[in-house]
Amino acid sequence: MVGVDLNTVAEICGADEAGPWRPGDAWLAGGTWLFSEPQPHLTRLRDLAGTGWPALQVADRGLEIAATCTIAELSRFVPPARWPGVAALITQCCRSFVASFKVWNVATVGGNLCNALPAGPMTSLTAALDGTCLLLAPDGSRREIPVTDLVVGDNTTSLSDGELVRSVTLPDAALRDVTAFRQASLYPVGRSAALLIGRLHEGSLVLTVTASVARPLVLRFTGVPDAATLRESVEAAVPAWFCDVHGTPEWRRHRTVSLAEEIRSELEAVR
Repeated sequence: MVGVDLNTVAEICGADEAGPWRPGDAWLAGGTWLFSEPQPHLTRLRDLAGTGWPALQVADRGLEIAATCTIAELSRFVPPARWPGVAALITQCCRSFVASFKVWNVATVGGNLCNALPAGPMTSLTAALDGTCLLLAPDGSRREIPVTDLVVGDNTTSLSDGELVRSVTLPDAALRDVTAFRQASLYPVGRSAALLIGRLHEGSLVLTVTASVARPLVLRFTGVPDAATLRESVEAAVPAWFCDVHGTPEWRRHRTVSLAEEIRSELEAVR
């Protein structure tokens, strides 16, 4: 497969067998994007398949999702009773992939985050639930950053050369919240042009906007704002609306504002 699709790659090695990071290296998890187009700058793949990281770990502090957790594994997650709304939200985000079940069984949460596409539903899910990424550097050092600081633009992250997303942790407090999900596409099964997630945290609205913007945007309110305040806040917070073949900026703005109001109304009714 490598010889056919990535004809510059001369070597595949385990994550712990490769020695120092060198130019032309890349991490390999699911590989659904990596093998989807030419990568002429790559000469070696460092395979994460043998790491043995548990896909999902429930703890008092929240849910830890390994970067190597597949979308299929995440979709089958049965949350504890204290997180009653999580299963529905996970399912909604997983179904926002424009992908078959075959891709679900290979594609990973970490890969979707690192690909940093505006429509990446794992970015939407983890940013909306205040996710924090654990990053590993080639020299063995570690650091933690919010998902909103990892994905900084279209196909752009804040990862240093050779740095790896080990896992993303969703805190217990966010997982307990009531949530509302809205998504819009140009086509019934098309790529997300706007994907919004709202949650009611201690009586206050937290709204996350993705897909219609280049990087995830989280707005936090005191209480639940009225419709006019919400609209003004969303429009003021967005520096530029994303534009590609999946939607014009004007249409994405319109859909984002209207979906935000749907979320506001839904969560206000259950406050």
